[in-house]
Formats: sequence, structure tokens, C-alpha cells
Amino acid sequence: MTTTLPAYDEVVARYEPVIGLETHVELGTNTKMFCGCPTDFGGEPNTRVCPVCLGLPGSLPVANKAAIEAIIRIGLALNCSIAEWCRFARKNYFYPDMPKNFQISQYDEPICVDGYLDVEVGGETVRIEIERVHLEEDTGKTLHVGGATGRIHGATESLVDYNRAGIPLVEIVTKPIPGTGALAPDVAKAYVTELRDVIRTLGVSDVRMEEGSLRCDVNTSLNLPGQEWGTRTETKNVNSLRSVERAVRSEMLRQASVLDAGGRITQETRHFHEDTGDTTPGRSKETATDYRYFPEPDLVPIAPDPAWVAELKAALPELPRVHRRRLQQQWGLSDLDMQSVLNAGAVELIEATVAAGTTPAAARKWWLGELSRRANESGVELAEIGATPAQVAELQGLVDAGKLNDKMARTVLEGVVDGEGSPTEIMTSRGLEVVSDTGALTAAVDEAIAANPGIADKIRSGKVAAVGALVGAVMKTTRGQADAKTLRELILERLGVQG
Repeated sequence: MTTTLPAYDEVVARYEPVIGLETHVELGTNTKMFCGCPTDFGGEPNTRVCPVCLGLPGSLPVANKAAIEAIIRIGLALNCSIAEWCRFARKNYFYPDMPKNFQISQYDEPICVDGYLDVEVGGETVRIEIERVHLEEDTGKTLHVGGATGRIHGATESLVDYNRAGIPLVEIVTKPIPGTGALAPDVAKAYVTELRDVIRTLGVSDVRMEEGSLRCDVNTSLNLPGQEWGTRTETKNVNSLRSVERAVRSEMLRQASVLDAGGRITQETRHFHEDTGDTTPGRSKETATDYRYFPEPDLVPIAPDPAWVAELKAALPELPRVHRRRLQQQWGLSDLDMQSVLNAGAVELIEATVAAGTTPAAARKWWLGELSRRANESGVELAEIGATPAQVAELQGLVDAGKLNDKMARTVLEGVVDGEGSPTEIMTSRGLEVVSDTGALTAAVDEAIAANPGIADKIRSGKVAAVGALVGAVMKTTRGQADAKTLRELILERLGVQG
């Protein structure tokens, strides 16, 4: 039965949302968390495994130092305190994607705690408090085949690929985030976006959501104003920024519908469906007691040297928020203009275009103008539009050199997006270069004067503004390839009029 959902405005008028985000990041180490198996994405199933990551009897794990260094750097970038002593735990886990029936994780002794990340939403800064950042091993992947949905229901068989099992996985858990109201979906998206940018800047993961190296569990609950927080649901493994926003919004609408009807929210995990934007029930949410944690007996505790931590902190790169502020000053943009750049996802593109040799103003013009329009029409991200920063810089160089006017440049840019080649190649192949040679234009000017004697007489009598009509006539015969300034000067010269 299809349920009619309330309008979003009505939901935020009646209920207060509380969100929380658990983000998993696969680290880009060369080897897995506790063994020497490679971590490259892809590969034939079950070809990157060994007795340790399969949990075979007699195998013993050894912690990956590069992964520990990476998580400390993440914790420092998120303003966390770094534990002087902590250890791993066994998390009992009875699903087929972890063959040894437990996952090595951290429980009550995480390596990073009590941090925060500031994000920009609607021109305001929202501080997201971080509860913990801990290290664990990833699970394998289960594939259900033979059914219509790809899920276990209706499948005829299930296959498991353990290549991913044991890859270092960082889990970043926020504290509950109340008080965001109607902006709750935007705050969730902004947080994951900023977190992705921070981790990418640190260079510890490729954070490719489409490949699962960054994925997010979205917790959502609703409560009436002034009452206790409601029961939360956890939408699992949301793997795009847009879907994070949609998952929060969808759960707010669904939960409001249940509460409006006098029902109760069940604490459970839920699946998010990209095609519909809806969520469906997963499994009842386990608690820490269900996992029966206990200290991992095969690994020694972690006790990072404070001097090493201080050294890592001192070597942190410029973080995205600081980087953007610096660029805004260099580019001379107002807060509103910079927000437009951020909303378009164009910061890195503009920066790279400037680095390729053009001005910030010109780079911003192309990326936020013609290219953003094309991206919106095509329904793709700006970075996927098909033009590179180097090509945009080359295009602007042709404009600056007087070889292309604005109209021609837009035509050339269409060719670039369509994959026809570089701006110079397209300009040449389409014969679009501006004609500024007076010798080549004189005949066309004389023809225009002869064809428009009345306008020519007006110009000769001192009505110089009428020259625009003759410029337009010559432009028409030259298919817009004449240089307008040169053309105007030539027409006045042929009529014996001082400009």
C-alpha cells in the first residue's frame, strides 16, 4: 500500500530532527590492516587473501603502522585528542562477509576522541562535534544473485568476495546533531563533503564514494519540540553526497508519517534506494551488548609516542577551510560570490585553471557560467563535464590574444565538452578564428557601404552611432568572424569620418 507522505515544510514545523553520521573511510595503504595482502580496488574475487585476513587457524595479525599514522593524522585534522594508550577489541560478528566470525575493531578505547569539524551551510558556520575516530578492518562483499533486486530476498544463491576483508577502515562518529531544523539534510551533506575534502587533502584515502572507499551511515530521529529525542534509524552505506541529503530528508518524511498516524519508530538499520530516494527496513539494530566486545588477545596495545604525534601535527597540510579562505582573498571574492563557487563545486577547478595560466575572474566566468549551465542540463557534476582546467585556460588565452570573440569562444567550448579536441584544434577545424586583417575586410566593408547608402550618409553627416548597423552587416557576411573594433575603425576610415 502506498503511503502519502506529509510535505517537508509541515514536518519541520511539527517536529525537531536530530541527525548523526557514521562515516567509514578505507585507507589508501599498500597492504591490509593486519596482513600483507594488497589493497588495490577490483581484481578477481578472492585473489587478494591470506590465512590472516581469512582468519584461518594459527594465523596471527600484525597492526599496519601506516594505517595508525593515517588515523592519527585524521584525528588531528578533526581537532581530536589522541589517546596515549588504546587497544583493539574483537567485535563478534555473525555475517558471511567476515569469515572468522569476528571483526577486529576498537570499542571503549578509540585512538581519537572529542573533536569537531566546522562546515558552512547557508552562509553560516555549523560546528559538528566528533565523538570518536577509531580503526578497524573492513569486511568482504556479499553478492546475491538470481533475484530481481540484488538483495537476499528472492536470490537463488549468494557469493562472497573477501578481497576487501581486512582493508584498514576508519570510522568517524559524530555526536548527535540537534537544532538544525529544516537544514538537517543540508548539514548532513555539508559535513560529509567537508570531511571528504579534509581526508583527500591529507592524502590518506582516495575517498571515492562510487567505489565505496567513503560511505556513510545516516542516523535520523524526530521528536516533538521540548520532548526527548525520538527513536533513531540508521540508513546504511549511503554512497554519494546527494544521497546523504536525500536519505535524511526521506527518513524525516517517513518517520513523520508514522508518528502522525500514532505509530512508533522501530530502531533498525535501513537500506537507501538511489532510484526512488526511499528507505526500506534492514535488520533490527544491534547494541554493543549484542556484539560482545572483548580485548583482542593477539595484538599489543597502541601507545603512540607524544613526540611522534606532535611531529605529525606540525606536518599537517593546509586544510580545506583555511585553503578556501586564502583563495577567496586572493581571488577578491565576496562571501556571497565564494559561496556560489562552493555551491557549484568549482573551487578546485578554478584554482587549477588559474594555475594553468588565466585570471581568477576569467576562470570563474567559464566554470560558473557556460560550463555550469551545460552540467546542469546534462545532470552531471561540474568536474565531470568533459572540459579540463587546462583547456579552459587555453580557451581564455585565445580570447585574450584576439583570436576568438566571446561568441566564438562559447562555440569552441561546446566542441571541447563534446570531445572534439583542444580549443586550438576546434578553432582551426571549424574555421572560427577572428578576422582582423584590414585587407581581408575592406571588400566586405565596401559592399556593406554600397548596400546601405542611407546609413552611410548618416555617418558622414556626423551620426557616428549609426556605424553599428554597418558593423552588423559586415559581421553577418563574415559569419561573425570579424574583429568588431577593427571593423568599426575601418568603416569610419572608408567613409572619411573621424571616430
